[in-house]
Amino acid sequence: MEKPMSRFSFKFMSLEFKIRDLLYPREKILAEAGIVEGDVVLDFGCGPGSYTIPAAEMVGKGGKVYAIDIHPLAIESVSKRAEKRNLKNITTKKTGRATGLPDGAVDIVLLYDILHHLEKPREILAELARVLKPEGVLSVSDHHLKEEAIIEKITESGRFCLEREGKRIIQFKKRKR
Repeated sequence: MEKPMSRFSFKFMSLEFKIRDLLYPREKILAEAGIVEGDVVLDFGCGPGSYTIPAAEMVGKGGKVYAIDIHPLAIESVSKRAEKRNLKNITTKKTGRATGLPDGAVDIVLLYDILHHLEKPREILAELARVLKPEGVLSVSDHHLKEEAIIEKITESGRFCLEREGKRIIQFKKRKR
């Protein structure tokens, strides 16, 4: 089982993200990921909701965002922020691996700023592939890893192939079985 960071570390990270998000809004990254109104998005390792909240606004009332994290403070933070903005299209879940979502339910999975933390990435990638629609997209960004390392970690599972490298993200398609 993946282990959550300490409460202190989470709160410090959240403060860092607030400052980062003010200076560099996350919407540009999400636009590059191709999120559109009506999409179903999974923000895996959602943290305090830096991507969850703008993604929920982008998908609109006809879309859905699932925010999943192992840390209880992450779920609490996202829930409070969603309530404050009156966003009804966000569902949160505290979990380390199993999303609880049905097969093929998601258009886009966001794996942002979390890949370097994963103890067993192959198991998580298997779960993400399972919940993605056949033409679904895995969008990855992790400033702690070089692009080559990200591509290797994602493609070595055999579940995803590289679709494109963007300015801020790397997109993968689910490999056809």
